[in-house]
Amino acid sequence: MQTLIPSDTVHRYFPDALHFFLLKSSKTHQETQQLHALSLKTGVFSHPSLSSRLLSLYADPNINDLRYARSVFDQIQHRSLLLWNILIKCHVQNQQSHEAISLFVQMLGHFPPDEFTFPCVIKGCAKLNALKEGKQIHGLVLKLGFGLDKFVQGSLVNLYSKCGEIGSAHQVFDQMGEKDLVLWNSLLDGYARCGQIKAAMKVFDEMPEKDCFSWTVLIDVLAKCGKIETARDIFEEIPNKNLISWNTMINRYMKAGDVNSASKLFDRMTTRNLVTWNTMIGGFESNSHFLEALEMFRRMLEEECSPTDATLVGVISAVCGLASLAKGSSIHSYIVKNGIGLEGVVGTVLIEMYSKCGCIDSAVTVFRTICGKKLGHWTAIIVGLSIHGMAEHALKLFLEMRQIGVKPNAITIVGVLNACSHAGLTNDGRRYFNMMMNEYGIKPSIEHYGCLVDIFSRAGYLEEAKKIIEVMPMRANKVIWMTLLSGARKHGNTKIGEYAAQHLIEIAPETIGGYVVLSNMYAVAGEWDKVSKVRETMKKRGLRKDPGCSSIEHKGVVHKFIVRDKSHRQTKEIYLKLSEMREKLKLAGHVPGTSQVLLNIEDEEEKKAELENHSERLAIAFGLINIEAGCPIRVTKNLRVCSDCHSVTKMLSKIYSCEIIVRDNSRFHHFKNGFCSCKDFW
Repeated sequence: MQTLIPSDTVHRYFPDALHFFLLKSSKTHQETQQLHALSLKTGVFSHPSLSSRLLSLYADPNINDLRYARSVFDQIQHRSLLLWNILIKCHVQNQQSHEAISLFVQMLGHFPPDEFTFPCVIKGCAKLNALKEGKQIHGLVLKLGFGLDKFVQGSLVNLYSKCGEIGSAHQVFDQMGEKDLVLWNSLLDGYARCGQIKAAMKVFDEMPEKDCFSWTVLIDVLAKCGKIETARDIFEEIPNKNLISWNTMINRYMKAGDVNSASKLFDRMTTRNLVTWNTMIGGFESNSHFLEALEMFRRMLEEECSPTDATLVGVISAVCGLASLAKGSSIHSYIVKNGIGLEGVVGTVLIEMYSKCGCIDSAVTVFRTICGKKLGHWTAIIVGLSIHGMAEHALKLFLEMRQIGVKPNAITIVGVLNACSHAGLTNDGRRYFNMMMNEYGIKPSIEHYGCLVDIFSRAGYLEEAKKIIEVMPMRANKVIWMTLLSGARKHGNTKIGEYAAQHLIEIAPETIGGYVVLSNMYAVAGEWDKVSKVRETMKKRGLRKDPGCSSIEHKGVVHKFIVRDKSHRQTKEIYLKLSEMREKLKLAGHVPGTSQVLLNIEDEEEKKAELENHSERLAIAFGLINIEAGCPIRVTKNLRVCSDCHSVTKMLSKIYSCEIIVRDNSRFHHFKNGFCSCKDFW
């Protein structure tokens, strides 16, 4: 590093020359560090004016190096109140308000605070939402006679406004003489945060002047409270709209689910920033407009706006919604090409994306390439492996995670319990549930109890599952009752099935799945009169069963099929392939499980035809025709895979020497060489 001060000058004129340069010349971080080094080397650092100046330089917003500022401060023996104030302010500016308050407490043992100390430390309390500490400092303000200082008062108004104590904020506000725009905005923002629309509008009307922040606060609170059209009217009145007001209005439309209005505003904008793009992408994704989110990302890149982690999280989440592996791989390539690190949340959502798109091997590869693995990465891969039925691998990673000292959170345990559920590991499930409470102090949530019920329901221990529901400390929700009902249906226990269905319909009569599973259970038992009653109830309540739908992606296009579908442009080839599949299955010894036909059909041939036309078989036929040999056929289905289709898919994977991955409404099935990853337990 080149020295900015000639060495001969340093040796001839220290400490006066150094003092001069410290006070007059230093402007950059590099210059300050060089002068700091010189002061230590020449032994003049201890000079009070020099060390104080160094602290001021490091704390200056243009340099803002908190680490060096604190280091200099700690080496100063005789610290003035000014130095304490500088360091407290620097901590607050660097989002270290906890430490700023701690320094303030230490300072009280040496100096009473002044009119410069209080605004800084009160601002720190506001950032932390530390109302209790803020009130204590307010008491000290009054005790020391700074209650009428306008800067102290302004910071108190801001504190109380941000902490929701709007009455106290207004009380301090009323005591003030001169009130500037910042103060009015603080009060307005406080009422907005509390949702007091009328009071906020009253303050807005009383304001002697307004800026874009004032207008934006008002439209935000109106939109947040459901008055979005009123907010839009006020938005149109803003004299000089800035990007913040545009972005706020777009964000509120997205949160209200009105993507069309948000898009129209976006198209009107002449200037956009990163927040605009992220708001659009995140808004489309949260409203399930996944293709639009990806298109917005494409436009963003075209306009040469570099994405942040927040952008990529929204985009990858949209890919998860589409279950489009091709699009996900494309985003991953972009991340690698641009050297974007995976140590943060981007790595987590990338693991989730590959898991949800049926490519668990790629999810594991991403996980293994991350050097500084955080809890989110471990949790994502454990959850991913569990929904793919790879319980042994998931539990092995959980053990590895614990051994290196990473503590699980509630979501990690959900993944572990799901792994036990999909593998029928009842004893392990109970053990991990107890471990969660006893070793990690995690209080079980309804999701954890739901997992436990699922573990025992799937394994056929229905009375045990029922007992868990009866003793759990919270009321069972529809998911838990549906879990018990599905277990009863799987194991043919009509009594517990009716018990679960009754409770499910009581708390969530609109849950179509409950009626369908109950009807299917009766159909398997041949109780067609009860099937008719359930279907009649559904009809009266205006409920319709979702038809089975399977989708498969090919060359970036998603192809969807429903039962007996003949709308596809390749219908002729697909049904020819179905005929070929039927003959090969017959030669391989397959006997259709007609008990899976849940319609009152007497003719066995009709039942067989019904099975052969299930949506996933159409999708598999399409895959066999179009997917390149050696590449997995990936099918997504909206309903649970039936037993006959499961058996057929196992056989097809062996007959055609291909890997078939099916994602149904609860998990993944990996079919290869005549076997399934679920080991026939699902």
